[in-house]
Amino acid sequence: MIIPIRCMGCGKPIGHLYEEYKKRVEAGEDAGKVMTELGLERYCCRAVFIGHADMLPEVTKFKKA
Repeated sequence: MIIPIRCMGCGKPIGHLYEEYKKRVEAGEDAGKVMTELGLERYCCRAVFIGHADMLPEVTKFKKA
């Protein structure tokens, strides 16, 4: 799944925040605190980030025939 540009629930632009979120969470910060600091207050926006599974590395292993 690729992070959508806008939240599917409320329409707020969130795509530009994912790289910062990912970098800070991998550095060891609390995911909830990071989302709050990035301005993701609504549960629908938070759900997009929490439910994201980065499948792109697995998908790119397969070539189209």
